[in-house]
Amino acid sequence: MANNVSVNVCASTDLNSQDMDPDNITRMIILGPKAEVSESEVVNYIHLLGLPVTTKLTCYGAMVSGKEEDVLNVIKEVRKLDPYNLFSRDRGFPIGDPRRCRGHRYGPREGFHQMESEYKLLEDVSDALKNPKEVSLEKEKRMDLDELEQIFSEN
Repeated sequence: MANNVSVNVCASTDLNSQDMDPDNITRMIILGPKAEVSESEVVNYIHLLGLPVTTKLTCYGAMVSGKEEDVLNVIKEVRKLDPYNLFSRDRGFPIGDPRRCRGHRYGPREGFHQMESEYKLLEDVSDALKNPKEVSLEKEKRMDLDELEQIFSEN
């Protein structure tokens, strides 16, 4: 960069009326470490759904923006490709939003390192989804000392 002049490398710096619509949401689709599909396969599949959403291929999967009903339908359909290894979360900002676009920051955006650390857990989450086990959320009670002494005296 010459003379420290900021250059915009984002596709668009302006948010349009669709981006500003409070009924629109943006969700990230994140492929887990054991995913059996690629990022481009996910994006191509989304396009084939023919829903009125905006989709962007990313290094971790994809972003989808549009009316909440349409976006949630995309998530539901995409997860069918690999139900144990495709994950979704809210983004909170439209695709290309200059407040978050990496092209304006010349480096990772806020939250990237959090997502990177969460990614490390996805393999375990995937395994748990694939092989569910019954768990109890009740805290186990300690055995009464008299009961323990009785057990030892019986043996």
